[in-house]
Amino acid sequence: MTTDVHQLDDGAWVSVNDSREVNVSNLWLLARSDFCGCEPTDFLAEGFVEVGVDYPNVEARMAGRCIACGTEGVTDWLQVGRVIDPETGEFYGIDPDSVHVPDKRRRLARPQE
Repeated sequence: MTTDVHQLDDGAWVSVNDSREVNVSNLWLLARSDFCGCEPTDFLAEGFVEVGVDYPNVEARMAGRCIACGTEGVTDWLQVGRVIDPETGEFYGIDPDSVHVPDKRRRLARPQE
């Protein structure tokens, strides 16, 4: 089964299989990030810029700012959830309150435009 991943509402939501699953109004704690000099980075997500699938992970790059130093920009890839069952498309979102490590690698699978 194919996992359908899109951005909705001008980057405010990630939709997985036509269901709004992840919104941007969260504070993400980023470790080992190149986003700014703060360690860890308290990143306020303001919009999804790009989404993709590295099965079973659903990942995104987000625009936002560090609330400690004010640096603005776009993150590297962050896991926002996981498709648990490929037959049903069952999705589990990650806990944005946990610590996340951005990944520079480009995703292999891209959503259809």
